Amino acid sequence: MKKFLMSFVFFVCLQFAQAQTGHEIKINLKNCKDTIAYLAFYQFDKLYISDTCKKVVNGNIVFKGKKKLDKGVYFLLSQDKGNYFDFIIDDQSQKQQITTDKSSLVENLKAINSKQNENFFNYIRFVSDKNKEFNSFKKAIKEEKKSDSTKLIANELKVLNEVILQNDLNYITQNKGTYLSEILNLKTEKIAKDVPKASNGRPDSIYSYTYYKKHFWDGVNFEDDAMLNNPFFANKIKQYFNTTVVQHPDSICAEIDRMMLKTKQGTKMNMLLLAYFTQTYEIPKIMGMDKVFVYMVNNYFKTGKAKGVYDDSVIKIIINRGDVLAPLQLGKTAPELYMIDIPGHDKIAKMGFDTAKTSDEITKIYYANKDEIEKTYVTLSSIKADYLILLFWDVDCGHCQKEVPKILELYHDLLKENKAVQVFGVYTQNEFDKYKKYIVDNKVDWINVYDGVHINNLKDKYDVVTTPVIYILDKNKVIKAKGIGSESIRSIITQMEKEYSKK
Repeated sequence: MKKFLMSFVFFVCLQFAQAQTGHEIKINLKNCKDTIAYLAFYQFDKLYISDTCKKVVNGNIVFKGKKKLDKGVYFLLSQDKGNYFDFIIDDQSQKQQITTDKSSLVENLKAINSKQNENFFNYIRFVSDKNKEFNSFKKAIKEEKKSDSTKLIANELKVLNEVILQNDLNYITQNKGTYLSEILNLKTEKIAKDVPKASNGRPDSIYSYTYYKKHFWDGVNFEDDAMLNNPFFANKIKQYFNTTVVQHPDSICAEIDRMMLKTKQGTKMNMLLLAYFTQTYEIPKIMGMDKVFVYMVNNYFKTGKAKGVYDDSVIKIIINRGDVLAPLQLGKTAPELYMIDIPGHDKIAKMGFDTAKTSDEITKIYYANKDEIEKTYVTLSSIKADYLILLFWDVDCGHCQKEVPKILELYHDLLKENKAVQVFGVYTQNEFDKYKKYIVDNKVDWINVYDGVHINNLKDKYDVVTTPVIYILDKNKVIKAKGIGSESIRSIITQMEKEYSKK
């Protein structure tokens, strides 16, 4: 009998455990005409479909599966992939029921057996109502055409933000220990109160900034992958690194290290942040920030910390990319170039470079004529100029055809202003006759050279993948600017001029 009871208890416990596994999300969406619906979720800055209901009848939608869903903010997608509404799924709400009406989604949202979602829906309604109030106020003010309408609207917006902030703080406290509290904490700005006055009598902006930065990540658990699964986290990361951290490569590198140390190796958080920082700073929006990418390569990819984030072949490509960019950082001395000018072309043409078909042929010709070739070189280091514009271009490049005349005009203007400027114009192809004709026809009178003996490997040496590519070098051949357009050249030279005057 005792054995029987133990078996029975085990059977009941097993059945109970099985009943608790998996997920079953039931949604009744009144006035819905869809025949298919999708369950989707947020993960960092991407959206993914988690489940599909292939048979929607009278707005009854069921997502059911044997696996538990990851904790996060999910949303119901229509068959046209439009977002109906967001809701939360965590360990306690793998099985839940939601009802609403398509004609007024937010107003009718109800969670049958999830207190957390009921609170979430109330929060959404509150913010929605406040935004409607503000929009109505803004419309009324504009219709009245008051002279101080801008000020009135700004004041009303300030009041609205303060009300929403206080509501956020209340919800965070009231829902402490829940995912709702965690995501609202992510959303909420950490603003200093009772800011002391600076010496000028105004609120101390340095104190406010220091407090804001120090408390920016309060309450955020970087060891919990669920922090990725909401619409706030990715924007928070971007806001922090784009507007809160000092926009200098060294500062950003230090902040990346601090953040990565908060994560656990091998977690989604660790992998997605590593991928995000790598991709963001490989081709940055701010000149010089690719130094961060080089830092990532040296400290994460070459040290094995990127294993599991990328496969070995991709890691190798990224390391190679870092090695190309490393010597091209702002402040580095520009790599040497061994080029041939137009007068030197006849000499190397007689050697057979123009007719050689393979790299082996070119190599043989080079070593057979090495001493004579070296006498023909025009090197980058031999050019004397306070301001050296290094331009890589191609005759057939449409963008070059627009940029080269602009740079030529600017070059002449700078010479008239007695600026010690030179342009080292590197033609990146080897169709010499076409190249020479363009130079003559357009009276391009700067230093015109090309890689006549195929020794420079411009793609790797100067990251010339497309054209035009522009670098600005100082009198010591130090890189002061790169990857810019013709419209930026004058301002950079003006800045360099100020630096020279200080020295």
